[in-house]
Amino acid sequence: MTRGRASLLAAMVASLLAAGCGRKAEEPKVDAAAERAAATERAKQRAYGGTEVKALENAQKIGDDINKKAESRDPDK
Repeated sequence: MTRGRASLLAAMVASLLAAGCGRKAEEPKVDAAAERAAATERAKQRAYGGTEVKALENAQKIGDDINKKAESRDPDK
């Protein structure tokens, strides 16, 4: 890279960084948790993917149940 190209590249990077300073980040228009829940419900209704989503939820419930049982039997408590 020549010295001229390097200085041009450095000037472009500096101008891009300066352009972004002082701006507020845009607030999301949709609540992330609500959108995640809605997407999960849509996935359950699809012809494909619905069984996988339901199986994942069942596996998470089983894991939570096992963890609760293990905590109740913990001899250190």
